[in-house]
Amino acid sequence: MNNAAAAALIDSTELIACTVSRDVQVFDLLIEDMETALGERWGDLRFDEALAFLSQPEAAELQFLAVAMDAEDEEDLDQISDVVRAARDQGIKVILITEDVSPTTLHRLLRDGGDEFVPYPLPENELSQAIDRVLAPPPETPAAPPALVDEPKALKPTGTHEAVLIAVHGMAGGTGATTFGLNLAWELANVNKKGEQPRVCVLDLDLQYGSMSTYLDLPRREAVLELLSATDMMDSTAFMQALVSFDEKLHVLTAPSDMVPLELIDTDDVGRLLEMARTNFDYVIIDMPTAMVEWSQTVLEASHVYFAMLELDMRSAQNTLRLKRTLQSEDLPFEKLRFVMNRAPGFTDLSGKARVKRMADSLGIPIEVMMPDGGRQVAQSCDHGTPLAVAAPKNALRKELAKLAASVHAVNKSEAADAA
Repeated sequence: MNNAAAAALIDSTELIACTVSRDVQVFDLLIEDMETALGERWGDLRFDEALAFLSQPEAAELQFLAVAMDAEDEEDLDQISDVVRAARDQGIKVILITEDVSPTTLHRLLRDGGDEFVPYPLPENELSQAIDRVLAPPPETPAAPPALVDEPKALKPTGTHEAVLIAVHGMAGGTGATTFGLNLAWELANVNKKGEQPRVCVLDLDLQYGSMSTYLDLPRREAVLELLSATDMMDSTAFMQALVSFDEKLHVLTAPSDMVPLELIDTDDVGRLLEMARTNFDYVIIDMPTAMVEWSQTVLEASHVYFAMLELDMRSAQNTLRLKRTLQSEDLPFEKLRFVMNRAPGFTDLSGKARVKRMADSLGIPIEVMMPDGGRQVAQSCDHGTPLAVAAPKNALRKELAKLAASVHAVNKSEAADAA
């Protein structure tokens, strides 16, 4: 279709919006909601017509496009991206209406210029609310005086470090893996009594239920999903900019703000993330999802230490046995796992200690690290978004974590000295 024909499709002097789709009749609920919101002041275009129309002067009258697509349209993603970018370049807002498309596709369109996303079938009133949001004028925020602006110092990439990679994996939900990893990272970031402290990074790879940002009261940034969706284009600067700093001592790659499939990233993506973190930090703590996925092997093989958190209960025992069988059947390095008993029996609890020994013997594993029950203070520190060392420095669990961090740091320094 030529440009003149595309321009003739709609009378843009009366219209403020257009739907763009393979066939708008496929999205019948969209037609109803557009009529409810705009009456007759909208038109429709096919994907192959939209670019031609947007190149015409009449397109300047449009305020937004509603781009509708489903899984069948993903093979034409390049064409759809061109439409979204063309609208963005002309200052036309874009609302994406998608059904059964992959997270990677959705993220690409949002990055190319999509302003809002609404799932299809459309929830009640969701389209009208999205229209209100994209057409609302930006809020006026008075600029703060320069003297009042307090921005944290951005940590610069170095590319000269050789980090120790420490993974933490819960054998069952609620075994305290995230709490353990977070507080171990904090202790490592403050391990030296004087002088320069190590550079410590935390990677929250539990993409669906990651809680590192919650436990440190950190924002989840859109840059994280952008980074994960295009690691092949990632450089040190992009990686460092995606991190969020806590007290300028911990640097955290939070889980994405939206729940995404664990398969959003593959083994190559994870390998690039680990390499980027390894060369810019001294210690990298990796918070793993409970589920085993394809790239779990990448983390296991790359890690110097792989802590497996369990408790003195049947679910931890059964899951540990299943994991052991799986790793050994695939000839993967099960011996890398260092089992940590959380909420371990106290020194005087002889019965509890005997149960731990029986559990270890029955599973054929050594339980090398015992972490005491920190009590209510642990949950309170997580809810308040502060490390345990800050909220309750005398807590028994915190003391054991500090000892573990000091031990890890001492071994690392010793090995570095031997290598030199």
